[in-house]
Amino acid sequence: MNDTGTTQPSQSDGHTPYSRYVQTEVLHTLQEFVSDSPAEPAFLANVQISEIYWALITRELVAAQTELRHDRIAATNRILRRIVSHMEAFNANWRSLSWLTPAELMPILKGLSAKHGKDTALQGWTFREMTFLLGVKDRPSLEHFEPQPQRHLQLTERLNSPSLYDDILAALARDGKPVPENYLKHDYGKAYKPSKEIEAIWAEIYRRDDPADQWRSLAELLADIAVEFTNWKYLHLMATRRTFGSRPAYHGVDAIQWLLPTMEEVPFPEVWTARGLVS
Repeated sequence: MNDTGTTQPSQSDGHTPYSRYVQTEVLHTLQEFVSDSPAEPAFLANVQISEIYWALITRELVAAQTELRHDRIAATNRILRRIVSHMEAFNANWRSLSWLTPAELMPILKGLSAKHGKDTALQGWTFREMTFLLGVKDRPSLEHFEPQPQRHLQLTERLNSPSLYDDILAALARDGKPVPENYLKHDYGKAYKPSKEIEAIWAEIYRRDDPADQWRSLAELLADIAVEFTNWKYLHLMATRRTFGSRPAYHGVDAIQWLLPTMEEVPFPEVWTARGLVS
């Protein structure tokens, strides 16, 4: 027993407290290489770190929704600040692959295809769940998860549930802001369509420019999150251009042509367009 009354694990189990907590003995068995490319250890580490960050950001977005549903805007903002920090660190992860060349990447992709079949990081369920929570809804993307029935169900439920932005609009309405009724009750699975009425709400918040206004702080944090989300997609696009070029990739589509339209998927659209109304 320790001072808290809990039982201490046996020190004869071959673990230190650190290795037991971090599960290092398991963690370092999870790298299974498919090529002889000297770049593969860094490439796989980057992908696995991406998965961990996507899951972390998803957890934080759900926590922010819980606070919003109780109208705790200051608590929401604390979580949003954490998300910005997570995204900044996550984006820095691309630096570990900034040196990657086509000659180093192609053996990895060929080995991956031969052993596991063709795929894309954009098919990772953690990434897709994060984008759904950010309000970037895309029903056709679900078909890629049919081989994972549990994840397909999970993503279908997330697609048809409120995004972070939906919960923000509902909280704005409870705070007396004139959010249109059709934005409070709608088909959450459809792609979001911006509203002039919602744009006007954000414009008024910006127009007052009150540093003590929690909604103004929230709006700026949403802008930060959207920037970091878009930065990640841009870095992905440029890394693809640099290492893969315009080969057919994503389900037979030119890699660059597949990724370019995603640059237009900027979350929280009225937070951005409202800035053009402030004078």
